[in-house]
Amino acid sequence: MWYNNILETIGNTPLVKLNTITKGVPGTILAKIETTNPGNSIKDRMAVKMIEDAEKSGKLKPGGTIIEGTSGNTGMGLAMAAIIKGYKCIFTTTDKQSKEKVDALRAFGAEVIVCPTNVEPEDPRSYYSVSSRLEREVPNSWKPNQYDNLANSQAHYEQTGPEIWAQTEGKITHLVVGVGTGGTISGTGKYLKEKNPDIKIWGIDTYGSVFKKYKETGIFDKDEIYPYITEGIGEDFLPANVNFDVIDLFEKVTDKDAALMTRDIARKEGIFVGNSAGAAIGGLIQLKDKLKPEDVVVVIFHDHGSRYMGKMYNEDWLRERGFLQDEKLTAKSILSKKESTEIVTLDAQKSVLEAINTIKSMNISQIPVTQQGMIVGKIAESDILSALLENPGLKSAPISEIMTATFPFVDLNTSIDKISSLINKENSAVLVEDETGKIEIITQYDIINAISG
Repeated sequence: MWYNNILETIGNTPLVKLNTITKGVPGTILAKIETTNPGNSIKDRMAVKMIEDAEKSGKLKPGGTIIEGTSGNTGMGLAMAAIIKGYKCIFTTTDKQSKEKVDALRAFGAEVIVCPTNVEPEDPRSYYSVSSRLEREVPNSWKPNQYDNLANSQAHYEQTGPEIWAQTEGKITHLVVGVGTGGTISGTGKYLKEKNPDIKIWGIDTYGSVFKKYKETGIFDKDEIYPYITEGIGEDFLPANVNFDVIDLFEKVTDKDAALMTRDIARKEGIFVGNSAGAAIGGLIQLKDKLKPEDVVVVIFHDHGSRYMGKMYNEDWLRERGFLQDEKLTAKSILSKKESTEIVTLDAQKSVLEAINTIKSMNISQIPVTQQGMIVGKIAESDILSALLENPGLKSAPISEIMTATFPFVDLNTSIDKISSLINKENSAVLVEDETGKIEIITQYDIINAISG
């Protein structure tokens, strides 16, 4: 047996029991592995449904251009369908999204425009506004508008809900879903509640998003909105696809917990998934007191881990945000193993001769250069030698004339691997601000000393 094209392989994704990461959570916990869709995410389902509905209604005409604001996964589904059906694609996305997602869209021949995250949806620079403007300007174009296009929810009502009901033989008691556009939770939840009104539908939200408070109070609180790192869930507006009547409760999960849980799913269950899966499991664990041993819980794993290699699966990225505190040496632990000494600096107005004398008397080869107390550059023996060979008269010139770029700055959580990679022929050291605000220097010798000590 074979399929006529790749779109026919969408759906019928497996349900897999989680055994390790949810230890201590009552009930049977099952993950719906949407990464087995051809575009590696659940969004393939609704992307094709939205296109097919637009074709039927005449909104999308042969040879047309699909224009959409997307965090990556919907774009992938749309781009894949567009190739099979003969459409062009232009996508707008935010600078918060991982580079891997943007690269994947471009690999499918789509044009991608990256817009700023930290602006209001109505702002003309937002990815919502830019996609709407392009729809007006580009001839024969159509904007799916995944947030308000109810074909999104309908796809899950027709596909995802019936699959889960059949796979659990009707035994499902709880559905746990990260909520972004709201299509997955609303469509799947509606179908399941029609089968059994006692099934609980739990939405996972993030701090910086408006869903939880709106569900609990009916108030849309703009003061709750602020930038967050978690991808694929949470919003700063209310999409039409979020059916609050279907969703029983929302639980918020921090960026840190979502990121670390995402990694744990790979390490403890061997399932390579994206950021919203980590948030969903984090939320489930927070809600475990609401579960009983006989419950059957289905958690949606939306997308694939390969889209987050530069983020959740990158230890330096995690450390820079203070998310990872592990045994690997960091700038902080290297500083703790070295004697605290006053860092030697020279003011930019000091003469080259004074720099030579300092280097000789202190027996050092490179010195940070300051201006009004701020480090603005560095001066090295090799810089002085090169300058004097060209112009011996520079001895009385200020060192600002021959200084070079400053040593790289790192933060206390930067790993030893990253620090080592920054120390090279041009930079014999890195600078770090300690917890008191004092600037410290880490040299190759300090790294060796920390390792051997």
